[in-house]
Amino acid sequence: MIEVKIAGIQVSLMSQHRVVLLKELDTNRYLPIWIGPYEAEAINIELQRFEVGRPLTHDLLKNTIEALGGTVQYVVVSELREDTFYARIIIDVDGQEIDIDARPSDAMALAVRVRVPIYVAEEVMTEAGIVPERDLSKEGVEREERSAFDEFLDSLDIDDLPIH
Repeated sequence: MIEVKIAGIQVSLMSQHRVVLLKELDTNRYLPIWIGPYEAEAINIELQRFEVGRPLTHDLLKNTIEALGGTVQYVVVSELREDTFYARIIIDVDGQEIDIDARPSDAMALAVRVRVPIYVAEEVMTEAGIVPERDLSKEGVEREERSAFDEFLDSLDIDDLPIH
């Protein structure tokens, strides 16, 4: 498994869908995954530490797992079949590992709430990962390079990306 972080969420101008970019740690390889607008908002709310008055769906999931004595260990984008990504949520309950099927968008929304690692299966990253022409992830990125990152996002052929 390859550990990744959420590098950003890009809005599609052609539809209401979003593309979440997962960046492999310590390399310059990205995995773009289509997600819905509500899941994108759920991820952004937590990443920006925006406070909401009542629990959202992914907060409810987190609270339910914790109330039942479980601890989320990690999430993994586990498969890519027929242009659809699949994910697993791995939960520990009293020393027993429980593996739950999930959409990647829901798994990521939960992962950012419980602050656990996000992984991608090697086969998935090999099949669908993208490496931009130049390294855009270095500390102290110049303004010109940030716009190059935007160009990279814009250059993604959104119609060819697998659906969540």
